[in-house]
Amino acid sequence: MTAPSPVPADQTAPVALAPAWADLAGQQAAVEQLSRAAAADRPTHAWLFTGPPGSGRSNAARAFAQALQCEVEDPERRGCGSCHACLTVAAGTHADVKVLATENVTYKIDEVRDLIALAQDRPTSGRWRIFIMEDADRMTERATNVLLKAIEEPPERTVWMLCAPSPADVLVTIRSRCRQVGLRIPAVRAVADLLVERDGLDPDLALFAARASQSHVGMARRLARDEGSRSRRESVVHLPLRVKATSDAVAMAKELVEVTQQEAASSAEVRNAEERRNLLRSLGLAEDEKVPAKLRHHVKRLEDAQTARNKRAVHDTLDRAMIDLTGLFRDVLALQLGTDAELVNEHLRDELASYARAASPERTVERIDAVSTARRRLAGNVPPLLALEAMATSFLPDRILDRRPPDHP
Repeated sequence: MTAPSPVPADQTAPVALAPAWADLAGQQAAVEQLSRAAAADRPTHAWLFTGPPGSGRSNAARAFAQALQCEVEDPERRGCGSCHACLTVAAGTHADVKVLATENVTYKIDEVRDLIALAQDRPTSGRWRIFIMEDADRMTERATNVLLKAIEEPPERTVWMLCAPSPADVLVTIRSRCRQVGLRIPAVRAVADLLVERDGLDPDLALFAARASQSHVGMARRLARDEGSRSRRESVVHLPLRVKATSDAVAMAKELVEVTQQEAASSAEVRNAEERRNLLRSLGLAEDEKVPAKLRHHVKRLEDAQTARNKRAVHDTLDRAMIDLTGLFRDVLALQLGTDAELVNEHLRDELASYARAASPERTVERIDAVSTARRRLAGNVPPLLALEAMATSFLPDRILDRRPPDHP
C-alpha cells in the first residue's frame, strides 16, 4: 500500500502550540483535539492513535502524556515543556508514564500481562498513570484479549494510549472502547521547517530529506544527518533505472537485499555493542573477559533479543526501500501524465524524464503494482531474494516485456 499524498499545509489554519506539541509537524487538528482533552478534568481513559508510518503516532502519544502530567495549573497551557513532569516524560523517566515497544514481530503475552499488573497501581507523583503501547497492531489475538479486560474496566486515574497504522489494524473490540486520534502525512514543507527549527539543519538539505522520506519525520531526520543513509537510498532508487536485461533484474534484486542488510546492520551495530558492554558491566565483567558458565544465559538472552531485532530491522529497511521505489515510479507516472505535482525525487528529474519517455503510463502502473505485490510477499515471509527477483523482472524495458509470450509470468 502506498502512502497517501501529503495534504497541503495551507488547508488548515495554524494554531499556537505549547512546547510539548512542537514536534507534531502538520498535525494541527490532532493537536487541538488532544489539547482540549488535556485541559479536561477527566479525559477519556483509552486512546487509539492511528496514521501512516512517519506521521508521528508515538510522538503524539508522548506529547499528550506530557500535557496530562504537566504541573502548570492553567489548563490552556498544559504541555509547557519546562516543568519537572514535562521534562521527565520527554526523557522517558517519569514514574507514572510507561512506554511499551516491541522489537519482535509480535508482542509476547507476558509483556502485556506485566503492563496490566502495573496499571493497578495508583499514580505515585503525577495526575495519571499512563501506558503507551507502540505498534499495537503487533499484538496477537490472545494478547489483545488480555488487554481488553483492562480497557473495559480501567483502574481509576489510568489512561491507555495505543498506536497503530489504522483502526482496522486493531481488533474491533479494542477500538470500539478507545477514542480515536487520526494523524495524517504532513506536508513536505512542514517537515523541512521542523528539521531546520528543531535540529538546526541546512534548509536545502532539510527540504531534500523531507521530500525523499515522503514526509516521514524520523526518516527525514536520519537522511538529513547521515550521509551513509543518503548514499544507500540513492543506490536503491537508481537500481530500476539500470535494468536493461533479465540478468540486470536478477543482479538488482541481489543488490537491493545487500543494500538493505547493510543499512540495517549499520543501524544495529553500535547499539548492539553498547548493550553488550552495559550487560557485562552490570554482571561485573570486563569487556574482553570470558563469561562464566553460570552467567552465560544472560548473554544468550541478550543475543537472542538482538537477533530478533536485527531480523525485524532488515524487514523494516527492505519495506522502506519498497516505499522509495514506489515513490520513484509515482514520479515517473506524474511526468508521463504531465501533472504539476512536486516529485519525491526532484533531484533526479532529468533522469526520470528520460526514463518516462521510454515507457508507457500503463507499464508504470504495472511496476507500482509489482512493488506492492513484493511488499505483501515480504510481509508473508517469502524469501526476500525470491520476492525481489519477481518484482525486478517487471522493470525490464517495454521493448523486452512486449516480446514475451502472453502467459509469461
